[in-house]
Amino acid sequence: MQTLSPIPEPSLDARRNEPRAHDAGVRAMFSRIAPRYDLVNRILSGGLDQRWRHRVVSEVAGAPRGPRLDVCAGTLDLAAMLAAVTPKERVVAVDLTPEMMERGRAKAPSVETIVGDACALPFEDETFGAVTCGFGVRNVSAPDAFAREALRVLVPGGVLVVLEAFRPERALSAFMHRAYVGRVFPMLGAIASRDRAAYDYFVRSVGSFLTRREGEKLFSTTGFCDVRGYDVTLGMAGIVIGTKPARSR
Repeated sequence: MQTLSPIPEPSLDARRNEPRAHDAGVRAMFSRIAPRYDLVNRILSGGLDQRWRHRVVSEVAGAPRGPRLDVCAGTLDLAAMLAAVTPKERVVAVDLTPEMMERGRAKAPSVETIVGDACALPFEDETFGAVTCGFGVRNVSAPDAFAREALRVLVPGGVLVVLEAFRPERALSAFMHRAYVGRVFPMLGAIASRDRAAYDYFVRSVGSFLTRREGEKLFSTTGFCDVRGYDVTLGMAGIVIGTKPARSR
């Protein structure tokens, strides 16, 4: 199968040096796979990706009232779930790739969609009661910039919840990654999406990304408090939660 370009840079250090080129690669790659993105996700995860997103929504339940923001929103799976459980709140979805959000429009007709960069969000300070991100931080040009922007747009006491394919660190998770994600995943992804390069990128980006514990440390260093995290489905993915500190009196 022919390799398509541009392909995003999986290395965190390399993408920091060329953020525009990396973002252009992300946008081009996801615009290509948008028509089959949902189908491929369901096949590759056995439908578990939806269960994991429901876990994210449950973590947002205790967040302060106010608008909800889903960053790197893709085909609006997570934004649609947020809208369903908070019908009286404004729900906004941001993604670099308009084709992805357009594919999900029928799922979430009430959700506002904005084409934008997770590392430079087009919102005022302290706008949202909660920010979520499902499988997107691994694709941004700078995870620390993403965390700072999420902290900035949250109200005091607001919650950030990230679902991600973190780099595995436990022996069982690492074995599963090598056996399935590293070998079977690109092959199935290529068959279902007709784009082998995109799923080769996925494997390389996971291997170059943060572990869940490193993600928790990043949140804490950025200024979030009460940071915690846990693995889902034997470490196939992980969830990290952080809270913006309340104002001191």
